[in-house]
Amino acid sequence: MKPIRTRTVRAIAVALVAGSLTLTACSSESGGNNKGKDDSKSQKDAAEQQDPVAYGDAAASNGPAEEVAGATSGGFINVYMQSDLTHMDPGQIYVSDAGQFSNLVHRGLTNFQEDKDGNLTVVGDIATDSGTSSDDGKTWTFEIKDGVKDEDGKAITSADVRHTIERLYSKVIFDGPTFVQSWLSGNDYRKALPDGPYKGKHLPDSVLETPDDKTVVFHFDQPRPDLPQALAMAGYSIVPEKADTKEKYDKAPKSLGPYKIAEHKPGKSMKLVKNDQWDAKTDAVRHQYVDGYNFSSTIAQASQTKRLTADQGEAKNAIQFTDSVDPAQMSTVIGNADAKKRTIQGFQPYVWQLTFNLDRMKDKKVRDAITYAIPNQSMIQADGGRYGGEVAGGLLAPTLPNYDPEYDPFGKLKKPNGDPEKAKELLKEAGVKEGTKLSYAYANTPRGQAQMVIIKDALNKIGFDVQAKEIDRASFYEQVGKLKNPFDLYMTGWGQDWSSPSTVITPVYDGELVADGASNYSHINDKQVNDLIKKALTQEPEEAAKSWEKAHHRIVEEINPAAPVYYSKQIQLYGSNIGGAVYSNESSYIDINNLYLKKP
Repeated sequence: MKPIRTRTVRAIAVALVAGSLTLTACSSESGGNNKGKDDSKSQKDAAEQQDPVAYGDAAASNGPAEEVAGATSGGFINVYMQSDLTHMDPGQIYVSDAGQFSNLVHRGLTNFQEDKDGNLTVVGDIATDSGTSSDDGKTWTFEIKDGVKDEDGKAITSADVRHTIERLYSKVIFDGPTFVQSWLSGNDYRKALPDGPYKGKHLPDSVLETPDDKTVVFHFDQPRPDLPQALAMAGYSIVPEKADTKEKYDKAPKSLGPYKIAEHKPGKSMKLVKNDQWDAKTDAVRHQYVDGYNFSSTIAQASQTKRLTADQGEAKNAIQFTDSVDPAQMSTVIGNADAKKRTIQGFQPYVWQLTFNLDRMKDKKVRDAITYAIPNQSMIQADGGRYGGEVAGGLLAPTLPNYDPEYDPFGKLKKPNGDPEKAKELLKEAGVKEGTKLSYAYANTPRGQAQMVIIKDALNKIGFDVQAKEIDRASFYEQVGKLKNPFDLYMTGWGQDWSSPSTVITPVYDGELVADGASNYSHINDKQVNDLIKKALTQEPEEAAKSWEKAHHRIVEEINPAAPVYYSKQIQLYGSNIGGAVYSNESSYIDINNLYLKKP
């Protein structure tokens, strides 16, 4: 998914993870200082998420979804958010809050089905199954289920799927994942269809074929075994051809899912109600237990936590959507038996990193010095302590296969609050003058502000003059994603899109993906890394793992485009009248698919 706020589908995906921080989180209220039993999630829990995803057949893809024990129907769930959704157009969705929203409103060819133990299976969503491969994995065929309609009652056909893919080539779409487009047409995929489908042109049948209304065929130049997982991302959800309003679609998308937008006041609120055109018999993942959702996007994280801890009135029917427990109130929540039993916890797939703009930060000794200077543990304390994260040695999370817990080239496990003396030595060797200015961009969220204070203090202490530049949360990744951005440093988070290092190293560190709006925020472009990526993408898993490891080590040790800071965890609160609340390994948040009200 998946940046944080976060980009993900197993992932998520990076934008500021949707939990936020307060400046008081480093005080004794921090989760890191809680006394008693440590029941926070560990790397053992993270390892349970490393299992490969299964591909489901037609039987697994048939609806309705398995009933949630004890579920009742009716009522509205109140959703607490501290800012509006980043996007509602599927093609633009690549962060966690919009990803959660997407599973209520949008549908794709495939989706992730999660069992009670957190195991994931890719099933057909609007497709009859997870796809059929042929030609040694270079060709994938999907058949569309009967009875899938948009909210206006229009039947979804293969033409809508073609349109959904082709519109991603146009300039209308500047955010969102690029896996499928680049697999079909190369990293410069926009050149293959610069206007998308909007001027009557299409991709050739040798690339994307729709032989009839029910069939969609993808043709690749090499095996793409991960296609069913990629298509399960929110960014590939269906946009009906006749309903597409280009740029305006981001404000008023058409629903294929169990809920549709009834009212939206940007920056304030949104109301979802039942989509009467959704047919449970076509959906193996979602339910429609409640009558709808009332989103409030002006409730700060601290207020969310206070309301849900108190559990009075409308808060009994409320959830945190992608925000987490306020770090300053962590010990209060953990020490309150009633509140604690209304939390869900999980180890997220996200890694927080201090990203260097390599076009401006060209000296590796300077980048290394800053990496040594970062007080990783202080950053964790400001994000919930042991309930918020663990010190990161590298850029690949513990939720990924073949994760190495001992990998720590900057010695952060031994010195979790940094090594400022080592940093000063490197700066002296680099000839950096006292008072050298650095421009640090941060999002205007409590978390972003807390991170800024810590980073600024640490770097000022080793001789820099840090100029902090605040950016609105909703446009943070858009701003730092510009190639000509004026910033030296920015804190970013990234989570795997599915259980493979390819979904981290490729989008974030492939030099061939340096472009405006791309996820290569450091602008790293290293031939050895690029070649290892190309090699790994064509290898069998066992051999590919070795190539990904080599690429990872070169990135961290020999280039250092982003300093690893911490691996992220999640803890969220919900009201006492909420039923079906569990942590989702797929979304890294409360499982939005299974919720109901105990007393509607």
